Amino acid sequence: MDQSTATAVEVPERRPLPGGLASFLVFLASGAVLVLETVALRLVGPYLGVTLQVTSSVIGVALAAIAYGAWTGGRIADKRDPRTLLPGALVLAGIATAVTLPVVRYAGEALRGGAVSGILLLTALAVFVPAFLLSAVTPLVVKLQLGDLRNTGQVVGKLSSIGTLGAVTATLVTGFILVAALPTSVILIGLAVALGLAGLGVGWYLRRTEKLALAGISRAGALLAVVGLAGAGLSAAAPTPCDIETAYHCAAVVPDPARDGGRTLFLNSARHSFVDLDDPTYLEFAYTRWLGAVTTVVAPGSQRIDAVHLGGGGFTMPRYVTATRPGSSNEVYEIDGALVDLDERELGVRQGPDLTTKVGDARMLLAQRPTASADLVIGDAFGHLVVPWHLATREMAADIRRVVRPGGIYAQNVIDYPPLRFIKAEVATVRAEFPHVALIAPVRSLAGEQGSNFVIVASPAPLPMEQLKQRLTEDDDGGQTTIVTGEELSAFVGDAEPLTDEYAPVDQLLANG
Repeated sequence: MDQSTATAVEVPERRPLPGGLASFLVFLASGAVLVLETVALRLVGPYLGVTLQVTSSVIGVALAAIAYGAWTGGRIADKRDPRTLLPGALVLAGIATAVTLPVVRYAGEALRGGAVSGILLLTALAVFVPAFLLSAVTPLVVKLQLGDLRNTGQVVGKLSSIGTLGAVTATLVTGFILVAALPTSVILIGLAVALGLAGLGVGWYLRRTEKLALAGISRAGALLAVVGLAGAGLSAAAPTPCDIETAYHCAAVVPDPARDGGRTLFLNSARHSFVDLDDPTYLEFAYTRWLGAVTTVVAPGSQRIDAVHLGGGGFTMPRYVTATRPGSSNEVYEIDGALVDLDERELGVRQGPDLTTKVGDARMLLAQRPTASADLVIGDAFGHLVVPWHLATREMAADIRRVVRPGGIYAQNVIDYPPLRFIKAEVATVRAEFPHVALIAPVRSLAGEQGSNFVIVASPAPLPMEQLKQRLTEDDDGGQTTIVTGEELSAFVGDAEPLTDEYAPVDQLLANG
């Protein structure tokens, strides 16, 4: 064999991608992983809640996908030409992203609840496969760019930095803009299309400039289109618990067949509020009737009061206060502005002299309220296994006491399940700031036989216990309700410690024993 023949069969040297294209691919792939991670919380929230365990699971699964994807991508890049792999990795990631929404919605109905196995499985279905494929992109690009080993540190450092910037940018844009402006389905389908187009574009570029035999790129494009359309169709047909997606909730308003004016507000698939549009004094849920009893005894007769509501929900209690105590003022702190819009549109909420809604964090807004300015503070910001921990601490209770007038009352709704660790800790927390505290609850719940709503009642002054007892109603299952205070309440609380800003393991306390 002569020299010319030997030269003809040599494998051509791999040329690095243009710097701009390499940076774009790493930025896109790393950013897409963080978009998926952020949106995954919205996807699984209606079925699992948005607890610390769910958040930790999403982060853990995403990190596992990044680790395994990067490792696998690096191994394959050493064995095959990365130029033949990049287009397929991006297209497959787009396909996996397109089918994530219907997969999670169908599986979510079967895995609904707080079981650890269900949390891990559903979050894996939401994140792992597309994040795994996307995480393989960076090592493929790095391998291509390492044409000169003398520049290894510079190349790897630059691309690593660009990947991190992509992740940071995607996190901020998704959290501050996309989630607030677009439904989850639109974000995911848009991301899938972007990834697919990027893969097809890279394939076209490599085929044109490198003369690579990427015969499958057209078939990949057709497959992406078919799967994308199928994913969009399945997403449309998949069961969805939402009328609207807000920045915080999957919300739906459902008419009650038993009452013409009845409407139930569902937040993340849990029954959150019930409103009778024709009768604001009608209270469907037992805990709202207990709050109604507190409202009745906070002042004589129908005397007007100044009420503050931590959490708006369906605005059941502000409507009740206005109806039973004409002339009262209700100031509602609700973090979800889109939920307020839904309430105004579907539940007849009207702002005016008797109702002022401030959109924002309840703790931050309460801190701005004058001292001794409220006769009644109602805390109803805790949902089904979803508790803003910073509203459950002693420091928050201290600020509530500051706002409550000397003869006023603080009534807080809490949901807990056996072994009742959270409600015991929360009662201990409120007792650390208020000298007079009572607890309204079903008898069976206090005995640890079932989960339920509990209402903590606290005041700087002695509570009207007899009046409250006379107004107690049965629980939602028709069982007996009681109110406990003094030594009986101390025995219930036991050795539970108050929650503080320094230490408030709310999600762990709520986890079933």
